[in-house]
Amino acid sequence: MSLRDRKRARTREALVEAATVLFERDGYDETTIADIAAAAEIGTRTFFSYFASKEELLFPESDARVRAAVEAIADRQPDEGPAEVLLRALHKIGDDSDDLGSRLAALRLRFVRDIPAVRGRALQIQTQAQGEIARHLAAAFPDELDEVGAAALTGAFVGAITAALQVLLADLDRLDDPAAVQAAVRKATDVALRPWFR
Repeated sequence: MSLRDRKRARTREALVEAATVLFERDGYDETTIADIAAAAEIGTRTFFSYFASKEELLFPESDARVRAAVEAIADRQPDEGPAEVLLRALHKIGDDSDDLGSRLAALRLRFVRDIPAVRGRALQIQTQAQGEIARHLAAAFPDELDEVGAAALTGAFVGAITAALQVLLADLDRLDDPAAVQAAVRKATDVALRPWFR
């Protein structure tokens, strides 16, 4: 990673951390983009080089998660079925990031429940992600999955993660142990996808 890329990654992380602190302290609606930028020590205009909106900032890892799933599908082993590939992607995501068990994840779930704009953005991101992953699955496993089957499997996968996180992140004490949250998500997803295993 180049120096420029490292600097961009640090600024992005600073924005996410600043937003998390401000959202916790002041609330979502009360926190402005200018507040977040000032807390991260950048200009408001620079904020938009990283995120299109406050809603977008709540989902900083969504593209990386989709990429991990698509890469897992592309790198599948001959003995792996579609469900095993998705589970491997989930493990890689967990190994690379603790976003699913973070303070931001807990805030995100609360805001999805309470704030229509965040709920709308979450649904848009989820729908786009599921569609992309399902297309890649159907193309990679044409003998096992048609478009409908790939969409159903992907929906079960994403639904299991979402439902598990809703329960896990309702207990804020669990945020002290992101590894435990990730282990519980993996276990829940294993249960949901077991009928699909080879």
